[in-house]
Amino acid sequence: MTQECNLLFFHHPFREKHADRKWTELDVAEQKAYVMRLLDALEVTNRDRRLKVARAILYLAQGVFDECDTEEDVLHWSRHNIFLLHGMGTFTALLELLSMEIDNNQACSTAVRKPAISLADSTELRVLLSIMYLMVEMVRSEAEDNKPEWRTARETFKAELGSPLYNGEPFALLLFTMVTKFCSMNAPHFPMKKVLLLLWKTILFTLGGFEELQELKVRGRERLNLPPLPEDSIKVVRSMRAASPPASAVELIEQQQQQKRGRRSRRPLVKQDSLDTYGERDPFKNDEARDEEEDGDDVDGAIEGEVDPLDRDTIIQPPPPPPPLPLQLCPPSERLSFPKGLPWAPKVREKDIEHFLETSRNKFIGFTLGSDTETLVGLPRPIHESVKTLKQHKYISIAEVQIKREEELQQCPLTLGEEEVEDTPIEILYQGMLPNLSQYVIALLKLLLAAAPTSKAKTDSINILADVLPEEMPITVLQSMKLGVDVNRHKEIIVKAISALLLLLLKHFKLNHIYQFEYISQHLVFANCIPLILKFFNQNIMSYISAKNSICALDFPHCVVYEMPELTAESLESGDSTQFCWRNLFSCINLLRILNKLTKWKHSRTMMLVVFKSAPILKRALKVKQAMMQLYVLKLLKIQTKYLGRQWRKSNMKTMSAIYQKVRHRLNDDWAYGNDIDARPWDFQAEECALRESIERFNNRRYDKSPGGEFAPVDNCLQSVLGQRVELPEDFHYSYEMWLEREVFSQPIQWDELLQAQ
Repeated sequence: MTQECNLLFFHHPFREKHADRKWTELDVAEQKAYVMRLLDALEVTNRDRRLKVARAILYLAQGVFDECDTEEDVLHWSRHNIFLLHGMGTFTALLELLSMEIDNNQACSTAVRKPAISLADSTELRVLLSIMYLMVEMVRSEAEDNKPEWRTARETFKAELGSPLYNGEPFALLLFTMVTKFCSMNAPHFPMKKVLLLLWKTILFTLGGFEELQELKVRGRERLNLPPLPEDSIKVVRSMRAASPPASAVELIEQQQQQKRGRRSRRPLVKQDSLDTYGERDPFKNDEARDEEEDGDDVDGAIEGEVDPLDRDTIIQPPPPPPPLPLQLCPPSERLSFPKGLPWAPKVREKDIEHFLETSRNKFIGFTLGSDTETLVGLPRPIHESVKTLKQHKYISIAEVQIKREEELQQCPLTLGEEEVEDTPIEILYQGMLPNLSQYVIALLKLLLAAAPTSKAKTDSINILADVLPEEMPITVLQSMKLGVDVNRHKEIIVKAISALLLLLLKHFKLNHIYQFEYISQHLVFANCIPLILKFFNQNIMSYISAKNSICALDFPHCVVYEMPELTAESLESGDSTQFCWRNLFSCINLLRILNKLTKWKHSRTMMLVVFKSAPILKRALKVKQAMMQLYVLKLLKIQTKYLGRQWRKSNMKTMSAIYQKVRHRLNDDWAYGNDIDARPWDFQAEECALRESIERFNNRRYDKSPGGEFAPVDNCLQSVLGQRVELPEDFHYSYEMWLEREVFSQPIQWDELLQAQ
């Protein structure tokens, strides 16, 4: 095993230096001295010796597991050793070796010529990337036993990774270069799973996760003097409860057939309260009313259909809470408090108020006042009340302020001067990604397509299994099953890393500047990201969510602390005891959120969802009883319901009710009716081209620093222009007389016409 090799290459040199002592028995000074010795040995020219030293460093990063008795001890020593390695400058040394391996043309050309690439072709890269991943992840994650110096080291490491200290660019750009090099088939031996995981964790560390994004959003609104957010979206989503999935047509037909045969369904799909999914009961309902409701639902079971057998075991629920005390025995501070009304506060945009007033003025007074939202003369009293309600819920986003500011800068570039742009990590990353952003996006989507469970193997597709296939193919059934589990797990991890990476980039770019977000979004749309995500969900999503492609006995650090049990074909087939694969659920939610980001407020992209017939695909995804996933599915269904026709809305009333209960409302949005907007024409090319022009103007204004631009100063003084010394080519001196004869003397000059023109 790899861990045994790392242990072996650490122990032999360590025994020579410290014969009868363990690493955990050394003091910090002795440990630092030995790490410095390893770093010196890492600079030798012999490739094999470098690899042995790198494996010894990897053993330290893995927590010297041979000297530990529990998993907690392994994690403790892993954290201690990684902060020690970071303090000694190990990451910089590893980065130099990684750059050497990336630029190793001999290894790349050898891999290109090989018919089949295996694990042996990327050993050095995998060891280096493993150490760097452990360092980034362990330093990134905060623990209770963090020392003050570790907190300082964490902030320093975060600043180093986000700043252009590595060859004038952030560390993430080097990893993006590896991704594009792999997808262009110039380096097919690169271990993409490890590269993508390290890239995702680097972005997560340097830019921050969703909670940091929420804090940045709050501070950004305060800086722009905008009202605070109406609610914390993270807390609202966490408090949501999953709903019952709507019954499909097949289930309804099967239910009717069972009723005709005289069979009674064992478990009909009943209506659920927000608490029913989690086995909780509403304390404000008495038991008698509850029993009557359940009896009534049994009668209606034939109408609503039977739950699919898979669905009976697929309620994704948190650990059961302790039983609540009766309300009479609870003190006031401990009584259950249930939120009243809908989970989200409604929002209204400024343009929605303008559109409402424009329609009202046309109807009642026969003319409009443009964007004036204050003058209500001539409008009836109910319109006044409506406008007052709309203004109470008016929401101004940071993006709207940024767009307005950009329009002002474009109109008055000389008056307003240059914009001061703060060098934040996300701004530095965008500037570095800007020249090759389309290549990065296409490469990530290629990998996502290759790792999707619905994609079929093609001869011209990229090989993402280079760092999972062994040199010798399995010869027994057990080996084949183990390899099959490894391959599926490998693909799932790639999907997880890419989906999380894209979502983080979209959210951070949107917060930094809306046109940065629109730029990467447009590249994703043009690279067919929307149909790719829909293709991903066009599968048995319940099977994907409940897949068991993991072997618990081989998970680290369990496999190095405890004795390895005997693996059999039966144990591999049964899998672990977990009911769900949280990795796949995480990927599905990320992909749904990406799809929401791409289509929100974009009419042409919403019509793409309709054209690609996404409604039945998304409706099948509602079978996963997880509140957050259902929320983003319902959002995607909401934006296209007005285009699906009255018959679809009539036959999917349960879905419509779920949308009403869980998705935020826009007060004057007729999503459930679709009156005159059904006939609204859509021109994908025109909308995207107009957006592209705005993006290009933004990029040119902010990032095009080439001299001689549109607003470069011009010298219009005749004397200074004629007095400038002009460098002429050497051949001009030899042909000067010929040039005078041809261009001046032989050309007749009409002096009268010239004077009249003056």
